[in-house]
Formats: sequence, structure tokens, C-alpha cells
Amino acid sequence: MLCKVNGVKLYYEVSGTGKPLLMLHGNGEDHNIFDAAIPKLSPKYRVYAVDSRCHGQSTKNVSISYTEMAADFIGFIKTLQLDSPILYGFSDGGIIGLLIALQEPELLGKLIISGANLYPEGLTCRMLGYAQRKAATDELCALMATQPDISLLELAKIKVPTVVLAGEHDLIRREHTQLIAAFIQSAILEIIPGEDHSSYIVHSEKLYPILAKYLS
Repeated sequence: MLCKVNGVKLYYEVSGTGKPLLMLHGNGEDHNIFDAAIPKLSPKYRVYAVDSRCHGQSTKNVSISYTEMAADFIGFIKTLQLDSPILYGFSDGGIIGLLIALQEPELLGKLIISGANLYPEGLTCRMLGYAQRKAATDELCALMATQPDISLLELAKIKVPTVVLAGEHDLIRREHTQLIAAFIQSAILEIIPGEDHSSYIVHSEKLYPILAKYLS
């Protein structure tokens, strides 16, 4: 299905019944990364798996920024009239979730993020260096190399119940993930042992039991 917001069409798939759960993928991916988790989530939740602008089957060849993507998903939630949805965002999806929680404090019922960062320096040196080297020829790498820019003062304004996740060997620096959790009021932090940035998420059944602990 397609949802038109802000001059772009967002492709999404819906499955299940129950409380709305919006799932946002990371940089260079699409909704299919959640294919192993969604069948386990859909008996209890109405799962909306969406492709961000310039990704998957959504509109391409348009400008892209985290601010624009956050505005897209705010529009998506309002257009579909989703009532206090839970938002799960991985990597870029987590950044988008933080921006939504800041811009629309009453819109989400709960926020769960994995491997998100507040600014490029939150990435490990290796990942940031890679993004910077590729930035001139790859707009998605340029996004990682130059954005986002979320201050700790802003982060402290988030009131929605929030869970902050990261892998033990994540591409986000451990102290940065800890900082995010520390500055969000009453946020829960979990570092997933033995996992990297995406190993417990992309096409992985491991994601379901981790989310299930925090969804109810």
C-alpha cells in the first residue's frame, strides 16, 4: 500500500490486529528486514512496516534528511489515524523515532530504538570514517556523516516511555548509547550480549523476544 505525505509516497505493509506498532528500518534498507519478527508480532499487534523516502518502494530521487523523514512519519501516523502507536526504530529509524518524540510529544504511546545516535560522532571511528569517505558519492552515507544533530537538552524533553537498545559490538559507541538512555526520563537501557549493530534485527527471529519484553 501507499500513503502520500509531504509530496512523497511511502510504501507500507500491514499485518495483524491489535495496538498499532510502526517499524522503521535503517539506512539503505527497507521494511523487509523485519520479515522474521513480524509474523511473531502480528498475532497481538497491527504491524505497519514502512519504507522511508528514497528507500525500498517509496518515492526516490527526492531530498532526504532525518528531519524530512520524521515529518513523513508524523504525517503517516496522522493520515492513517493511528492511536498512540508504539514505534520501533532501528538505526536511522531510531533517530527518526527520537525526532518524532521531540516534535510531537503526545503522538507516540511508546518508543523503542536500536542502534541510534544523536550526532555523527556517536558512531564508532571506523563507521564514521567509512561514511565520510563515501559521502561525496553516496547520499545515504552523506546523511550518516553529517546528521543528525540532537542536543542533550532536547533529548531531556522526551516524555514518552522509551527503551534504548544496542548490540554489545554495535556501530554506535557504547558510551553514546548510555548517554542517550541517561538523558531520556525513565528510559530503559539494554545492551544485547554478543550482538553487533544489526545481527539481532535484520531477518532475525532474535528481535521478537527482545521487543516482546517491552511491548506489553
